[in-house]
Amino acid sequence: MKILFIGDVFGEPGRLAIQKKLPELKQTLGLDFVIANVENAAHGKGVTPKIIQELQGYGVNAFTSGNHMWDQKEIIPYMSQTQVLIRPANYPAEAPGKGSLCFEVYSGIRLGLINVEGQRFMPQTYDSSYKAVDREIQKWKGKVDFFIVDFHAEATSEKRMMGWYLDGQVAAVVGTHTHVQTADEEILPQGTAYISDIGMTGPYDSVIGLKKENARTRLVHLMPSQFEVAQGDIRLCAVMIDVEENSGKAKKIIRVQEKIY
Repeated sequence: MKILFIGDVFGEPGRLAIQKKLPELKQTLGLDFVIANVENAAHGKGVTPKIIQELQGYGVNAFTSGNHMWDQKEIIPYMSQTQVLIRPANYPAEAPGKGSLCFEVYSGIRLGLINVEGQRFMPQTYDSSYKAVDREIQKWKGKVDFFIVDFHAEATSEKRMMGWYLDGQVAAVVGTHTHVQTADEEILPQGTAYISDIGMTGPYDSVIGLKKENARTRLVHLMPSQFEVAQGDIRLCAVMIDVEENSGKAKKIIRVQEKIY
């Protein structure tokens, strides 16, 4: 079965990329299920229930998040009832929402989707991502046919370790957060697909989504600047993971990068 995982959707340009390109990708790749990381989908910070509904209308089936999860306050009550959006599993237990959910890909085939967040160079300190992912796997063991893990983290070393840690236990470990698609996709020895970062779905005439002039003010001159989403060179970045039904292991992982304009 073929799963498309779309990298960090950044603002309105990222949503436009999905609207324009996902129908074509579904046809050309023969997709069975689509996942997107949406922690930047609302103006570059957070996500709203309305945006989740919009992206569902374009054909996205499930959603993961990360450190900007709570930036749009209307998402907080929504998290207590949603069955399509997850937050990192290593957030405090009292945080709204769940760190994993079960989805039916098609009749009789169930996907366990897990979201965890890194601890190195991230804005907050969380519980161990390794212990958290272990808990979520144990919770769904015997109830799902395979797992996909979104590891939302800054450090490549931490992401790489998660790949080796879960090799053979899950179908895929995909990295999100850095907004730069890496060229290290592979199938690990025990059948787990891995990539350090899927990349960003949004404007590439930018600094990871932000207008270049705003980033210059912040990074070169060390002065505060407005947070504005860029608009040029819009691309959809993703990976397609082909999972073997009987074993729940990955057969193939392919990088996808589609330019809109």
